[in-house]
Amino acid sequence: MFILVGFSDHPDLKTLLFLVFSAIYLMTMLGNLGLVVLIYLERRLHTPMYIFLGNLALMDSCCSCAITPKMLENFFSVDRRISLYECMAQFYFLCLAETADCFLLAAMAYDRYMAICNPLQYHTMMSKKLSIQMSIATFIASNVHSMIHVGCLLRLTFCKSNHIDHFFCDILPLYRLSCTDPFINELMIYIFSMPIQVFTIATVLVSYFYILFTIFKIKSKDGRGKAFSTCASHFLSVSIFYICLLMYIRPFEEGNKDIPVAVFYTIIIPLLNPFIYSLRNKEVINAVKKVISTYSTFKKSSTFTTH
Repeated sequence: MFILVGFSDHPDLKTLLFLVFSAIYLMTMLGNLGLVVLIYLERRLHTPMYIFLGNLALMDSCCSCAITPKMLENFFSVDRRISLYECMAQFYFLCLAETADCFLLAAMAYDRYMAICNPLQYHTMMSKKLSIQMSIATFIASNVHSMIHVGCLLRLTFCKSNHIDHFFCDILPLYRLSCTDPFINELMIYIFSMPIQVFTIATVLVSYFYILFTIFKIKSKDGRGKAFSTCASHFLSVSIFYICLLMYIRPFEEGNKDIPVAVFYTIIIPLLNPFIYSLRNKEVINAVKKVISTYSTFKKSSTFTTH
């Protein structure tokens, strides 16, 4: 058994923190799963960009489900225990979600590149079939990546303190508790994780270099504004994600000084993404209005039939 230390340094704030994180969790699940259902129901949103967005929302829900329920339980738990296999499962789903996010954000950047820089070839080069194949490949690669790291963690022997200075089972705090040399584990990170980060970041940077170059060549002010609006939400989401990622993957200090960054990276970002993509997106807003209108009409018709 491990003990998740988490927020135990602030026992006087546990009720407030529980209420705050409970509200964040409910809003995250409502926002992301609502977006998934909306994209599934509205045929006009069955385009590559929204297919990637729906999968991103699904992975954000997975990330939130992997972390938040156990954290909420531990606010009022006496021992804050978590078994080895629960710990491995928690890390597996977190790694799966975050790896998939990297690939999906890169795919969305490429999609925006094709839409803005090659609009005439967009429907040929970025078909619905291709976007589904890319999403499936993302899930397969992310699953394999997660299983590799979980397998490496299971080879470790934990005979030191069983107190994890974090609110979830992360890979580096577990290394600090291991009596086995984690050299092979660290090697696997450099062999598999680093190339994924380099590839996805390079894809995003190159795509946005060409996007900005194309936009600045547009002479019309309205044309530039329209082109910017098609990628503004994605650019904001990518910026927040990678800034937090770069802050989070730096070497951990002893203790729980990285908890604020981890909270933002694993809990706040999944909350923000559905709102970033929805609030300024006319297609999503119109789809929501249509679904609400259809539901209201159906409800009235059912009431009338019953009477």
